[in-house]
Amino acid sequence: MFYIGNRSLASTFIIVGFETFREIELFLFSLFLVMYLITVVAHLLIIGLVSIDKCLQKPMYLFLANFSVVEIGYVTATVPKMLDGLLTGDKEISYSACIVQFYCFFAFGSTENCFLVVMGYDRYVAICQPLRYTILMAKRTTLILTIGVWTSGLMAAMTPTLWVASLNFCYPNQIDHFFCDYAPLLKLSCEDTSKGEFAFMIISWTIIWGCFSLTLVSYAFIIYSVLKIPSVEGQKKAFNTCASHLTVVFIFNGTAIFMYIRPTSTIRFTLDKVVSIFYSVVTPLMNPVIYCLRNNDVKKAVYKVSQGCGA
Repeated sequence: MFYIGNRSLASTFIIVGFETFREIELFLFSLFLVMYLITVVAHLLIIGLVSIDKCLQKPMYLFLANFSVVEIGYVTATVPKMLDGLLTGDKEISYSACIVQFYCFFAFGSTENCFLVVMGYDRYVAICQPLRYTILMAKRTTLILTIGVWTSGLMAAMTPTLWVASLNFCYPNQIDHFFCDYAPLLKLSCEDTSKGEFAFMIISWTIIWGCFSLTLVSYAFIIYSVLKIPSVEGQKKAFNTCASHLTVVFIFNGTAIFMYIRPTSTIRFTLDKVVSIFYSVVTPLMNPVIYCLRNNDVKKAVYKVSQGCGA
């Protein structure tokens, strides 16, 4: 414990999580553990399939494999600590671990948003400029886009993390959330955070709205091109190739806009916990199903691998 004047500063935090009966906490532990394990295994399956199946060595699936790596990091940043608190009742987290969790959550979240943009661009090129696809999405271009996305996402979270790390936090040291999120941490600060909140708002607007807008632009061109296809069957096939990606875009950005593009004065932490569970636990679980359930290439790869294992 440290002191500034007559105020004591927190060196650890208590993550309040879900304040409920012990039986319900154990039920939530079991539920979230199963969801977490399925999420990780499903994304590892995607990464493995893309790595070993030559038919999936295409930009679309290489981006998807990287997206799965991001998703694993995204859920692992928050869920294991939440599970530990639900199972053991130990809800304490050190200052340094809290800052690391804060950075990882926003870094992987920003990277995921950027990958949604390049995946939308890939679909735009495939549908709107199919004859130039192999040129525009060559291996070198795919590699540059992948490195650029990872760099942008990991760097975007650096500034808000350094600012939050520079703040002093006073008692009571209870974070009214199930992880070290932005708004609950600011509530504990002993300092005036108005300038930092404005900067965070600008970064959030730039990343979330910027990525969302670029993705929508890609799909505006895609829809325009698809509507010019003379056959209904051709239109349906083209829309089916993009429907899964667009679903993920709206789910992820819809919850992100609700959570981070608004004044902190309007935040209600109980509601935020519910919404946060949706985008930090449920959505990563849904994404492998959304991307792969109706994808014939992935289903063929799964069949080939299963046949090989059974041989």
